[in-house]
Amino acid sequence: MGLEVMTTAPDTGLRAWFARVRDSDVFYSFRRSPVTIAAAVVALLCMGGALFAPWIAPHNPFDMAAINLMDSFVPPVWTSQGKVMYLLGTDNQGRDVLSAILYGARISLGVGVAAVLLSMVLGVSLGLLSGYAGGRTDAVIMRIADIQLSFPAILIALLVFGVARGLIKPQYHEQAAIIVLIIAIGLSNWASYARTVRGSTLVEKNKDYVMSARVMGRSALAIMSRHVLPNVTGPVLVIATINLALAIIAESTLSFLGVGVPPTQPSLGTLIRVGQQFLFSGEWWILFYPALDLVLLALSINLLGDWLRDALNPKLR
Repeated sequence: MGLEVMTTAPDTGLRAWFARVRDSDVFYSFRRSPVTIAAAVVALLCMGGALFAPWIAPHNPFDMAAINLMDSFVPPVWTSQGKVMYLLGTDNQGRDVLSAILYGARISLGVGVAAVLLSMVLGVSLGLLSGYAGGRTDAVIMRIADIQLSFPAILIALLVFGVARGLIKPQYHEQAAIIVLIIAIGLSNWASYARTVRGSTLVEKNKDYVMSARVMGRSALAIMSRHVLPNVTGPVLVIATINLALAIIAESTLSFLGVGVPPTQPSLGTLIRVGQQFLFSGEWWILFYPALDLVLLALSINLLGDWLRDALNPKLR
């Protein structure tokens, strides 16, 4: 009898959770939007391909022993000179373009997610501190955010990347390239989180539940983390979703300019940079398919961010 309760109780709780999700306003909004459903499918396909690249990629583009230079510039399989083993053709080094895209998207997506997490943690923390503390602390943090927002994010990322590369010894540049790239992109996008969270905190800190927590003797850190933070996460999720697409584009831009990930770890930006060298010589597929994957990934994430913004806005329900 006891074993039966142990096996059925979690199942009942899981069913109740799925029922709440199915009946929620957010899921109802998702079901009623064909564009959002299509964007979610495309995003899941792109992210799933990147996540499971070592298992689903036809070839390993980083295995030098498996690459044959005699198979360089092979066109896609549906052309007269295509080969079945290379569905989207090969590049100038004989690497399978499809496999390179899957592995490259993995790097771009990983850098984008890590950079968004860094900027979100930094921006939310500073926004909470600025809005709750007020006074001189608020003025200093917001003026720094205003100065950063007056410059394009890509320029801030280039500046941070250049300074970090100058502080690291040359022999460690390649090993630290991805970490430096994450820090550069993360530090260039924290201001939008800080301003949004600061505005929400100014509203929340004057409400009754915050006043009650103060009367009970709760510390400022406990009030910000346990009471104010859960009530300002809605706009943060929207910004994080949209910034994920921007972070992926920023990584691809930096890699395209030659200051991103090293050539031994090609991302989508590196693949596009290599492909544009052969665009006018007729090998269009080397550029086209990595660029198409980048556009589909960024566009689908942006569409999901727009939907999430509308779904979490009670004024639009």
